[in-house]
Amino acid sequence: MARSLDQIREMVRQHRGSRVSYRSINGRRKVEQKEGIITEVYPSLFTLYVESQCSTVSFSYADVLTREVVLELLPGHERLA
Repeated sequence: MARSLDQIREMVRQHRGSRVSYRSINGRRKVEQKEGIITEVYPSLFTLYVESQCSTVSFSYADVLTREVVLELLPGHERLA
């Protein structure tokens, strides 16, 4: 089921502060899979704090819509996208 950007934005906003697992496609045959915490939610993008790297990464809602980024709530919650 396709979701709109507004629906994705709202779902991410509702789970601010939650721990998520994310998988992002970074080009040809490069997939990054890590865990992070949703820290900030902005109109065009959201940020995750990745403890293993002690850094912050940001993604746009369009990345989630086009499945360049797949988010999953931890532990045992439904998928965000």
